[in-house]
Amino acid sequence: MPNRYQKTAEQWVELIANNELPVITSTAKMLDEFANDDVSSLTKLSEAILPDQALSSCLLKVANSIPHFGIAKVTTVSRAAVMLGIHTVKNICLTSKLIDGLLKSKSLSPEIYRHLTRLMANSFYAGVLAKMMVPHYSDDTQEEVYLAAMLYRIGETAFWTTGGELTNILFTQQYRTADEFYQRCHELMGAEFFELSKGLAQTWNLGDLLVKALDEPESRTVEIQTIFYADQLTQVIQSPPRAIEDFYLLLEKISVIMKIDDKQLRAKIEQFRQQAINLLRSYGAPKLCKYIKPLPTERDFSDQSEDEPFSLSEEMSREKRQLMAITQLTKLTKTSKDFNEFLQLTLQAISKTIRFERCTFLMLTSNKQQVKVRFSYNKMSEEENLKRAFNIKNSSNLLSYVIKENQAILVNDHKSRQWRDYITEDIADFIEQGAVCLAPVNINDNCIGIISAQVFNRGNEINNEDFEQFGFLVEHLTMCLSKIARH
Repeated sequence: MPNRYQKTAEQWVELIANNELPVITSTAKMLDEFANDDVSSLTKLSEAILPDQALSSCLLKVANSIPHFGIAKVTTVSRAAVMLGIHTVKNICLTSKLIDGLLKSKSLSPEIYRHLTRLMANSFYAGVLAKMMVPHYSDDTQEEVYLAAMLYRIGETAFWTTGGELTNILFTQQYRTADEFYQRCHELMGAEFFELSKGLAQTWNLGDLLVKALDEPESRTVEIQTIFYADQLTQVIQSPPRAIEDFYLLLEKISVIMKIDDKQLRAKIEQFRQQAINLLRSYGAPKLCKYIKPLPTERDFSDQSEDEPFSLSEEMSREKRQLMAITQLTKLTKTSKDFNEFLQLTLQAISKTIRFERCTFLMLTSNKQQVKVRFSYNKMSEEENLKRAFNIKNSSNLLSYVIKENQAILVNDHKSRQWRDYITEDIADFIEQGAVCLAPVNINDNCIGIISAQVFNRGNEINNEDFEQFGFLVEHLTMCLSKIARH
């Protein structure tokens, strides 16, 4: 069967460079006009930057956030260029445009956008850590290492900006092992992420070091090892492996390269973590700072089985809990056709992942005149014996609104002008003094009921991030139910 998503690596690179990130393409072309070893280029580059007020402002903020520029504040682009050097200025320009371009990606689901920002933060941190590992090298070499490490996964990061059905499909495949996931991406895309990274590096003329790192990852040169180790370290920090020994071994390898002991290395990493956070703020990307995490501790490493349902520690990140829920729902499509199993698993996942106080499935009756509570779970993911039924046929209330509009809603204040006309007496009693989010559950575009998630304490609101995660899990449930219904 032909794969309508497949493209060659060249086609993906062209799509990303020209359609998704054209500003980076034009910026890279502009920067390429100025030679690194030509003194006159510095003045010309400063003049080229000046008309771009956002870029000029960013350059000054970054220049003033670097520790050794703290004595006298830099106030002009030309002065910043002289103090930083042309190679550093080029990297700041490219980093600024890259972060800005990725953050402005449109038409992405909230979960994919969050995934994109996490990848971007990791990549930026990898660049900072790589530069940390070569303190005794020339400034130019440090800048080359920084850029190569930051863009080592640019193909993967940039792919998620394309949006569309394929990104949604591949996002749900992340329950697989890393090797299985990347193999699945290759099968559906027709190209591998490293091919996209290499193609973009060549299109943007980002230097030989990045291309060499992608072509020869096993190279024994310190520069290539540094890029690889920085990339691996950010991956470990973001998602600690099950074997803590792997983490210790990686730190040992980095210590050898830097010729310092483990204690000194850990202190250096924390120092540069704070520097990365400060730089991201200077780049106008404070939303990325939360992903620049400290080194994992022993309690972050776990030997628990992937298949053990919801044996979750408090330390496990929300992203991991959500991914575990997606994994279990997807795996269940291969072993069960019982809709009840999917519904119960989703309700438990929502209560555990997002910490709602009650999660309920309200099933649409066969005559479509009512919805009745079919399953309900409390904040401990324990099933409750809740008996409720709500008329929707001749009643204009929140539940009938959700079914009619076929969309998820968030109600933090049921007395607000937006919702008060949809609050009947029984709905007010159901919500109590709290907040609720509601989402329709569909099977092949046919509504079978509604999932509600609630908090009850007066003044406790459901934030947008919780609402987005709630909606995403219900959407994944809908996809799974539709899949088993077709088979």
